[in-house]
Amino acid sequence: MIRYLSGATIYPLARNNLTFGVAGKMIGKTISHYRVLEKLGGGAMGVVYKAEDTKLGRTVALKFLPEEVARDRETLKRFQREARAASALNHPNICTIHDMGEHEGQPFIVMECLEGQTLKQRIAGEAVDEPRSAGHRPALPLNEILALAMQVADALGAAHQKGIIHRDIKPGNIFLTERGPAKVLDFGLAKMTRPSSLPADASTELQTAAGVVAGTVHYMSPEQALGQAVDERTDLFSLGAVLYEMATGRIPFPGPTVSEAIAQILDGQPEAIARFNYNVPPELERIIRKCLEKERENRYQSAKELQVDLRRLKRETETAEVGAGSARPREGRALPYRGWAVALVGSLLVLAAVLIGLNVGGLRDRLLPRATPTRIQSLAVLPLVNLMGDPQQDYFVDGMTEELITNLAKISALKVISRTSMMQYKGTKKPLPQIAKELNVDAVIEGSVLREGGRVRITAQLIQAATDQHLWAESYQRDLRSVLAMQSEIANVIAEKVHAALTPAERARLTSARPVNPEAYEAYLKGKFYVNKMTPEGYEKGLAYLNQAIEKDPTNPLPYAGLALGYSLIGHERFPDAFARAKAAARKAEELGESAAEIYLALGMTKLYSDWDFVGAEKDLRRAVELNPSLGEAHRHYSWYLKLAGRDEEALDEMKRAEEVEPLTPLFAAERGWQYWWAGQHDKAIEEARKSLELDPNLTYGLFLLGAVYAEKGMYAEAIAAHDKLAAVDPGWRWALVRTYAQAGRRVEARKILAKFLGGEPKPTGAWAGWFLAEIYTVLGEKDEAFRWLEAAYQERHSWLPWIRDNPAYAPLRTDPRFQDLVRRMNLPP
Repeated sequence: MIRYLSGATIYPLARNNLTFGVAGKMIGKTISHYRVLEKLGGGAMGVVYKAEDTKLGRTVALKFLPEEVARDRETLKRFQREARAASALNHPNICTIHDMGEHEGQPFIVMECLEGQTLKQRIAGEAVDEPRSAGHRPALPLNEILALAMQVADALGAAHQKGIIHRDIKPGNIFLTERGPAKVLDFGLAKMTRPSSLPADASTELQTAAGVVAGTVHYMSPEQALGQAVDERTDLFSLGAVLYEMATGRIPFPGPTVSEAIAQILDGQPEAIARFNYNVPPELERIIRKCLEKERENRYQSAKELQVDLRRLKRETETAEVGAGSARPREGRALPYRGWAVALVGSLLVLAAVLIGLNVGGLRDRLLPRATPTRIQSLAVLPLVNLMGDPQQDYFVDGMTEELITNLAKISALKVISRTSMMQYKGTKKPLPQIAKELNVDAVIEGSVLREGGRVRITAQLIQAATDQHLWAESYQRDLRSVLAMQSEIANVIAEKVHAALTPAERARLTSARPVNPEAYEAYLKGKFYVNKMTPEGYEKGLAYLNQAIEKDPTNPLPYAGLALGYSLIGHERFPDAFARAKAAARKAEELGESAAEIYLALGMTKLYSDWDFVGAEKDLRRAVELNPSLGEAHRHYSWYLKLAGRDEEALDEMKRAEEVEPLTPLFAAERGWQYWWAGQHDKAIEEARKSLELDPNLTYGLFLLGAVYAEKGMYAEAIAAHDKLAAVDPGWRWALVRTYAQAGRRVEARKILAKFLGGEPKPTGAWAGWFLAEIYTVLGEKDEAFRWLEAAYQERHSWLPWIRDNPAYAPLRTDPRFQDLVRRMNLPP
């Protein structure tokens, strides 16, 4: 069982009717050498009085425990911990503890008496006992938020250095003095992390009982809510919650009951700050969200680290304000002669600054050394965060992520990791430097999407991978009709920030965004979302949505481009007219003025695998690669054209580029290994096969490749093991075992497997059966049967048939005139 030691839960307080035992008897009494003057207030953990220190002649505050609480031994220990922990601290932003004593069985501590109000009162405009989740409270000014945050962070840093965790940071424990700095109050829930930093007798007393959760519920960290061990990052989470409340006037994790609030802390996400305060800069929102990360490893690791970001933001904000203020005209009396001289010199200095700033005539370059620009040649766009709090909106957020990736990928000077690889980081808890290292990129873009009604807000920030330094952050908001223009604008700004040179053609493509029909665009995004799942159900649902988008707006080329790519991706499967549909959709998108890389990829795939128009295929696939160098599928299929044309080294290089922009796509490594196998480079083929299986242990192409190459090397036991697993993963690949057993000389077993395969359901027929049965009968030495199945594959234009010249399985057939005739009829490149 978990107990909550907080003012909100264990000892509810009613100011108007609560009697604190000795409260009414204290006024006017002298306790030790402290004369009680008046009652200042009370809470669950005690009553506070204003008193005069008769020895030193100063005003102090006395904090007593109420009688009913003082009788509780555990509560009494917490009270003593407060005094001992706080007395170890001497910091301008921490309330000073002067003394500790007991009066008539009532323990008390003596601390400095502060005048002002708590942050809770400052936010609410009145004194309240509980954080409120409903109603509107005004946010604090940005400069006040930053100043207070820096002071509290400084106080926590000092406490953490002494091994003390506060564990109850909340607005009620931050006091705003009238003439001095903010003060952090109430270390009664503090926990010692390094006992040696306090007196020996204090170390054992600063432990929390197992299963007891200390803190105020709405500001707790996830580890506090679960009763787990805490460290300094716990306080930083709570400070993040306070910052959120200062910026919005609302608590980040609302809930009318303790259990509901804890559920929000553990699994919920705070609403976007922009919903309540559009004046909050994106960098402050990023800082707050980093404090509020669920996993401690993803938060700020120290108060010092948080202070650095806060100071930088404060400096940037003040610089912007000074710049804005300098532009304001001044009013007043005419200047005397000397004043005119000063003004003239000042004007000349301003003029010189303007000329240097604008680099007129290269003046700045001649006078000032050039700063070395941040060198960024490769980028990864992390999946944007869904700020709507509705998983049903994931299709929209994923669509915004893909659009940003696509726009950035149009810039040839940048290597941009593809959507396929990036979506594997959706919801990731990995640190950004680790992600960048895995993807081998110089920088990462992260951000969020918020949609309310017909408005869309995208916040993006650019982070240098090696240093985790934030180079740029900005928010953009547009009507949904203008969302493509907004995406293009973001891509342009990012290109500028990373100093990527755009060609005139690239700049034109990035500024040619057209308005969209909101309903049609919704259907389009849903279509892309489901097609990208790359499952039979996903293709079916996605293609249906894309057709709906065309019905809602037949003039928009985007759904046609989506259909073209979707159909071309399933063209290799048993969809006989898929390539024809892809070609028709691509042509329609072209007619409507679209020139996306996906259109030429679809056309190139259709010509390469279905029309066998190899000259046209090369032209379209090269065009796709030029338009989007970060489109892995374009590199992949262009690589297979190059292989078909006998340009083996170029083919391997092109497949390597596909791997570079999609490093987490296992298929590309497998197909590069396939090309090594066909070129007789068996060890390299095995290396690529293993690489693909590290990414996906059940990848059918990788398992087939590994077994096939092992068989070529005479390692038949390893080959059969690989193909046994392949058959278990996908029974449709059982034919590989027939081939492998035959190569191993175990023909009786091979024929038994073949008989079962031919008699199974569904029975192998058509082009696909022709392809693998031709391989089997070639290995078995039955050439006539092999040619019969090759002819069947030719008649149905099997998409892989043109590569029979490279496949080592057909080596025994190459001198046969029937083989040469088949090659001639396909009109393969020389």
